[in-house]
Amino acid sequence: MLEISITSIFLVNEFLRFPNDFVNELTKSTIALFVVIDPVGNVPVFIGLTSKMDKNQRKSTSKIAIITAASLLAIFAVGGTQILAIFGINIHSFMIAGGILLFILSMELLTHGSWRFATGDTAQDTGAVPLAFPLLVGPGAITSVIISFESSGLLVTILSIAIVIGVTYLTLLLVEPIYRILGRRGSMIISRVMAILIAAIGIQYIFQGLSNLKL
Repeated sequence: MLEISITSIFLVNEFLRFPNDFVNELTKSTIALFVVIDPVGNVPVFIGLTSKMDKNQRKSTSKIAIITAASLLAIFAVGGTQILAIFGINIHSFMIAGGILLFILSMELLTHGSWRFATGDTAQDTGAVPLAFPLLVGPGAITSVIISFESSGLLVTILSIAIVIGVTYLTLLLVEPIYRILGRRGSMIISRVMAILIAAIGIQYIFQGLSNLKL
């Protein structure tokens, strides 16, 4: 009970912590998170992952992705350092793992044009993995919210997450008209090109993690 009380007091204090330059801190945190998540850049990937779904399934996938991404960001913002410490890993090891998963995803998009490892409800599974994690909420986004929480407090971090997630959801809602304009062949070409970029991002995460990892 004492530990729960101490944790509650800590979270309340962090939420009430108001930076001297609130607007500037919020702007910096929001821009940093937006650039890392890159919702506009992920539109072609979303099209590639949902090309075999109907309109309702794509909407369901979007909702699952947004809810999962928002939840993951909030959890890692508050307890990211502690979560990684529990498992005895650091953010650099996490970056390597995320990079490997992104590379596997890129190979799937290049060779099969879709993510084959979903089971059960495809829309829900695809929305959670790989769309929410690691595409939207990857090592970069997790690192960004952890740093924001430690430097600017919970209020700024939560507001920046809400703003970026809101913009991301609106972007995903526009996928349907974008998909109609591009057509099946255009979407296929773009998804293959994006797969190569995803592979490059994954490799970059792996090398960055390895270069900072102290063995």
